[in-house]
Amino acid sequence: MRTNPVKRLLREGRPTFGTWLSLGDLYATRTLARCGFDWLTLDIEHSAIDWSQAAMIFACIADAGCVPLARVPQGSHDYIKRVLDAGAWGIVVPMVDTAEQARTAIRAAKYPPLGNRSLGGGMHAMNFGCTAGEYYRHANDEILVVLQTESPTGVANAEQIYSLPGVDAIFVGPVDLRANMRSPDGREASDEEFEAMLDRVVAVGKQTGTPTGMHVMDPQATRRRAEQGMQFLAVGSELRFMVQRAQEVVRALWPDRAAADVARY
Repeated sequence: MRTNPVKRLLREGRPTFGTWLSLGDLYATRTLARCGFDWLTLDIEHSAIDWSQAAMIFACIADAGCVPLARVPQGSHDYIKRVLDAGAWGIVVPMVDTAEQARTAIRAAKYPPLGNRSLGGGMHAMNFGCTAGEYYRHANDEILVVLQTESPTGVANAEQIYSLPGVDAIFVGPVDLRANMRSPDGREASDEEFEAMLDRVVAVGKQTGTPTGMHVMDPQATRRRAEQGMQFLAVGSELRFMVQRAQEVVRALWPDRAAADVARY
């Protein structure tokens, strides 16, 4: 059975770099899977991607030697079971604010006796290059569980959440975290307040021995976050890469023409 190199890198204290998949396109995914990223995360939370699409995308990532992950819409048993049975090597769970939410997600990703994931299917084993029996015996050691911190409540409960057995990494969703930091009168958090919140996430991660990371939009900022101590880092998305390059071309051809801002991620 193939092993999950991202789990190994995180345990060794080394940074890992990936990107987000928003298009659900097989050609784009096959190309990116061969570009050298440590992992690719298919965004099922915010993208219109169905289960058969997801299964084929996980397969083409795994076949290319990259690690396929899935961001599920929520940390429920049914979503987590379906993406793992469809062949994802791990999950990214949004909006984890409490230790109980975290436990629910972890249990759903683990077979008994560590969790309550149901045994069945065959796509998962194919993506790991093994038999179903081998997969059932070893999946608990190879499936990556990443929980998202996206609110001040999640940060306040960080020590309880991050110290749970089975959490492989914490991932900050910066847009949602900043939105959830708004004051009752709608005031946005300042840069200083936001950075202080991120510092708390990194500090608790180091205290509990749990790797942290976040979504960043360019390589320079990603490197800065790695130097800060983060290890699970997403750089943009295939959609953002496409739009950024197209905007550069439009500005070069027509300096006075405004390039449409159609994608932030």
